[in-house]
Amino acid sequence: MIFTSFVFVTFLIVVLMAYWSLNRQNQNLFLLVSSFIFYGFVTPWICLLLASSIIVDFFCGKAIYVDRSNNKKYLFISIAFNLTLLAVFKYFNFFIESITRFFALFDMHPSLTVLNIALPVGISFYTFQTLSYTIDIYRGKLKPTSDFISFAVFVSFFPQLVAGPIERASNMLPQILSDRDIDGSDIRSGIYLIMRGFVKKLVVADNIAVYVDKIFLLEQAGVLMVAVGSIGFGLQIYADFSAYTDIARGTAKLLGIRLMENFRSPYFAWSPSEFWRRWHISLSTWIRDYLYIPLGGSRAKSRARLLMILIITMALSGLWHGADWHFVAWGIYHGFLLVIYHSIGFTGNTAPANRLGHLAAVGIMFVLTVVGWSLFRTPDLGWLYSSVQGTQATLSDNINNAVYLIALFIFYALPLGFYKFSLHKIKLDSLWILLCILLPLVVIVIFHRDSANAFIYFQF
Repeated sequence: MIFTSFVFVTFLIVVLMAYWSLNRQNQNLFLLVSSFIFYGFVTPWICLLLASSIIVDFFCGKAIYVDRSNNKKYLFISIAFNLTLLAVFKYFNFFIESITRFFALFDMHPSLTVLNIALPVGISFYTFQTLSYTIDIYRGKLKPTSDFISFAVFVSFFPQLVAGPIERASNMLPQILSDRDIDGSDIRSGIYLIMRGFVKKLVVADNIAVYVDKIFLLEQAGVLMVAVGSIGFGLQIYADFSAYTDIARGTAKLLGIRLMENFRSPYFAWSPSEFWRRWHISLSTWIRDYLYIPLGGSRAKSRARLLMILIITMALSGLWHGADWHFVAWGIYHGFLLVIYHSIGFTGNTAPANRLGHLAAVGIMFVLTVVGWSLFRTPDLGWLYSSVQGTQATLSDNINNAVYLIALFIFYALPLGFYKFSLHKIKLDSLWILLCILLPLVVIVIFHRDSANAFIYFQF
């Protein structure tokens, strides 16, 4: 069920009407049923995977807390189970195909079977969410809940189930376990976030995707066209993914639950560290807390060890995004950026002192980020290599590309910045209705495409 579909809007209205007529205990049970309907609406069998993760981690969490002498065993069960889900349903075919290609280099062709199954949407998100729950209990940072329904709602909460944010139990479970209420401010801000998300997705992301897809479907694009496509994709993926987060946070607010912020103007970052503090915050903090720090990154005594840990961490982060080598290359690329910036003492903890230096640092980081997006978006590394090494564009093509780049920024990048006014400055209800509901609806009706695309992060 896609957020921007009429089916979801109808579903949400029905859920809200029924939800606020119930007490807390029944609200949670209703949320659980609604979340499973939402998740299994198109492919019902994937609800079995979600349910199994909920059951295993609920009982593992309790066992870790109660049986301290065997807590490592129960933690291992939780980690092994969730990683097995990912390995089978997301990475099995990738590794089989990689092995087949490797042996083909030596003219060997082993007969290996791949699984004919589609990737269950959201599996990367809810497995990480449940893993953080059992790991935090093992570390003594969290006590397990004895309320199975509330825990199941924490894992399956439909606004953020499919593409995050990846919530921590310490933030979300207390909200689910306590009575909830909303006021006029929550309703206004919730609707505002939803409408902002709709504009970002239907007006910005879906329209720019048409041009980006054409570039990356070319047989050989050329350097400048790859640059154009990468800049366009950078705008598209930010509009697309932050749109999902906006709609998720707005929907959750209407249900009396506050989700964490997942984006904070990432293209204004002045270093790689700062970029990851602003981009997909829930994942980057998860990677930091449950991978980078445990590997010893915060305690590395040598530059070589820090390099190794950063590269491994970011490579695995890239692999989380997609089962293909170009995602791994994208992760390794960002790992090297982190190492280089660390080596010159530019960690992102302190912004450049003067305005000119700040602007220069932001500009350089934006260019480096766009280079990374070419690795992320490319159909495969071979296509990217041949395009970069291919025929250069003519002067006429270069002019057309420059005009296209300027158009991208004027019509797509700038609205993303302008459509972020403060709700606290809007006092009149009529003005709020105009700016937050009527104007976005008019823009959507005029500029939306007839067939809406699925959100990009559904494939991860």
